[in-house]
Amino acid sequence: MTLSELNSLALSELEIKFEQCCAATSWYSNLAAQAPFDSVEILNNKADQVWADCSEPDFLEAFLGHPKIGDVDSLAKKFQATKAWAGNEQELVNEASMNVIKDLAKGNTDYEDRFGFIFIVFATGKSAQQMLDLLLQRLPNKREDELLIAAAEQHKITKLRIQKLLS
Repeated sequence: MTLSELNSLALSELEIKFEQCCAATSWYSNLAAQAPFDSVEILNNKADQVWADCSEPDFLEAFLGHPKIGDVDSLAKKFQATKAWAGNEQELVNEASMNVIKDLAKGNTDYEDRFGFIFIVFATGKSAQQMLDLLLQRLPNKREDELLIAAAEQHKITKLRIQKLLS
């Protein structure tokens, strides 16, 4: 979709497109209300500004837009499917051993129990081991610190999704 095509959408359709980028209602509705956008750079700047105005309830709503990685079967399937991706992403995702997958599943459960929300990480280009290492690094954090880290990771994901929307 081009920026021109995005700008030509009705408000309700634009909200649906932005909701695919981030599930926080206030984020996607406030961003959509600022259309049309004169350039992709302006769209990205507005996305940043709207996210900066979000608060904990918005962050938690955005996190709910991600599937929970919490059981060994879903993790094994996730990383098996990732290996089949085309291009250089195959090289970026190391084969995940069953031990890493089990540790990641346990870490995700521990994380959610500790913080009250799922582990959010910008996973593009990261192996299962790298994500596990990040999860374990972040697990000792204070909740308020971790919420801000997870929100920053969420925004990286959102920005990538906007880029994909316009490609």
